[in-house]
Amino acid sequence: MPLHRSDLPAEVLALLRRGTVIPAHPLALDAARQLDPVRQRALTRYYIDAGAGGLAVGVHSTQFAIRDVGLYEPVLELAARTAREATDRPLVMIAGLAGRTGQACREAQVALDHGYHAGLLSLAAMKGATIDELIEHCAAVARVIPLVGFYLQTAVGGIALPAEFWRRFASIDNVVAIKMAPFDRYRTLDVVRGVVAARAEDRVTLYTGNDDHIVLDLLAPFTVRRDDEPVTVRIRGGLLGHWSVWTKSAVALLERIHAAIAAGRVDDELLALDSRVTDCNSAFFDVAHDFAGCIPGCHEVLRRQGLMAGTWCLDPHEALSPGQADEIDRVCREHADLSDDAFVAANLAKWLA
Repeated sequence: MPLHRSDLPAEVLALLRRGTVIPAHPLALDAARQLDPVRQRALTRYYIDAGAGGLAVGVHSTQFAIRDVGLYEPVLELAARTAREATDRPLVMIAGLAGRTGQACREAQVALDHGYHAGLLSLAAMKGATIDELIEHCAAVARVIPLVGFYLQTAVGGIALPAEFWRRFASIDNVVAIKMAPFDRYRTLDVVRGVVAARAEDRVTLYTGNDDHIVLDLLAPFTVRRDDEPVTVRIRGGLLGHWSVWTKSAVALLERIHAAIAAGRVDDELLALDSRVTDCNSAFFDVAHDFAGCIPGCHEVLRRQGLMAGTWCLDPHEALSPGQADEIDRVCREHADLSDDAFVAANLAKWLA
């Protein structure tokens, strides 16, 4: 029988809906560009000890090319096993799903077999498809595993998806959340409008993947009209490549944001963190070169902390861009209070054991 939304463990569904920190898990390689299982496990342990509420594995930050080198299932299995060994608390385990329908359904089954709760469905392989074809594809995968929608920015292979797509997508029963990562205010609003139009705002939880606008995405309510009445929704958590680094600080940030919203008091210092976090992201994600170095940029931060041995990617041409290391130097210096270097230094030996 396919897993339906109500079959998600109650504590996992509650955590997902409350909103939590879900890092997009990187891929740790050695100098030969082979999987480094010791450092891959260390990353998982780091995220869990930092207080992350879940992990997203096999996603863009894990490098979509893991599928081409036979690493998709081994990497998913290693993260799931390490997480089970590391903690008994609930974690939202999300597997990246890619390709056309047959491949995405096969990956969904692999994810289920290893204990993942939901699939983050990339539509990049569906370029040129009609909305009807896209919805048919999504519905087929949703019959295998609960889905987290994924609005991937076009700069790294995503496709433009109008509000009508998101209305129909949110109407699929087994959709539990949407990660909004178009890096575009207008397209982010398209998702919100679509979910509200589908009357799915209580069932489909919104997560930010807009690494360029994290804090305000989480702080600001979104109000749109339905049947001539205002409907207000919030983005509850983040599923982010940016949160694969300085994760302990990200957990503290989300807790602070949730507390401020609950108290109805959002101060200027908290609002100012939006520009500071975005400035860090500009270096990590290599905005100066249209995100070409976004994956090695995160690797470089983790390398400096000792969690990764190098910045190697599966594609030998995927490397830090010219001047990117200098930009990372700058933001590490100017925003040192946003790092979690001391936390990593205190625990690194344990995670690498």
